[in-house]
Amino acid sequence: MSGPGISVVICVYTEDRWEDILAAVSSVRAQSRPALETLLVVDHNPALLDRLTREYKDVEETGEVRVLANAGPRGLSAGRNTGIAASRGEVIAFLDDDAVAEREWLRYFAEAYTDPKVMAVGGRTMPAWASGRRPAWFPEEFDWVVGCTYKGLPPGRVRVRNVLGGNASFRRTAFDAAGGFATGIGRDGDKRPLGGEETELCIRLTRARPDAVLLIDDRAVIHHRVPAVREHFGYFRTRTYAEGLSKALVARSVGADKGLESERRYTTRVLPAGVVRGLRDAVLARPGGAGRAGAIVAGVLGAAGGYVVGSVRARRGGVVFSVVRIAGDAQEHGHADNRGGGHEHRGRT
Repeated sequence: MSGPGISVVICVYTEDRWEDILAAVSSVRAQSRPALETLLVVDHNPALLDRLTREYKDVEETGEVRVLANAGPRGLSAGRNTGIAASRGEVIAFLDDDAVAEREWLRYFAEAYTDPKVMAVGGRTMPAWASGRRPAWFPEEFDWVVGCTYKGLPPGRVRVRNVLGGNASFRRTAFDAAGGFATGIGRDGDKRPLGGEETELCIRLTRARPDAVLLIDDRAVIHHRVPAVREHFGYFRTRTYAEGLSKALVARSVGADKGLESERRYTTRVLPAGVVRGLRDAVLARPGGAGRAGAIVAGVLGAAGGYVVGSVRARRGGVVFSVVRIAGDAQEHGHADNRGGGHEHRGRT
């Protein structure tokens, strides 16, 4: 096997996703380019930890699949940091616990790392709708609401500001340069679906390594399950508002110029074009046209409202971002911003 050894980290937190977790691990084990190892990091759930340990007991002895407890505070960021610290690969890839990777997923990641300047590679995440089809009103421009690649991202293998966390990989030296995922931004089991931790990390990485190249290769495909509850407008509205809160935290950490750089193009070019398409489809009596146009407008307003609220909260109370320095099995915590206040509770997607 040529190229870097790749460790795959899958963070898990609930037995409700048992079948999804097994499917995710199976998809990694079926890769055309084998992973060095798969690490299942369990987020403060002893029952799930015990059940997975028993499930993978035979292969755990070979090191193919290892089950670990999150060594940090509750949340996705700390879980990922635990996986990074325990992994052996030159590259660490991350897969959502409710997603399955196509057979060539790791091969396309590995190809990109032949360039030593490449520090991160992401892929394309496709929605697997519980109903079997996209809701007619749901705009592709907002597929990030359900954790998937959205309309407006350039096709092919392209350079980007940040990769998307559920389908991404990083060279180990990226974490040596920038530290791990900040634990004051990501999800921690609360019901509000906040995020943004991978964006903050990628911006921090390019500041630490100005020559770093971050890519998305849309041939590295995973399929992300979208449960029925997320096909409804109520979830859409909640998630867009939460994204605004998240962007406020990211901007607080890395500055608005970088923190909102990609979002400005998205809101000024991609979304207006989506509204026009929706209205055109409505005029032509095509299903869902008016609904898609309305959802785009509602999504922009929701995200903008969340951003304003998040910015005010950050200014009034302060937000603490804990950046982890990862070395071997040790994790050293350092505060990136400790101007009072405490962590806001994060949700999970």
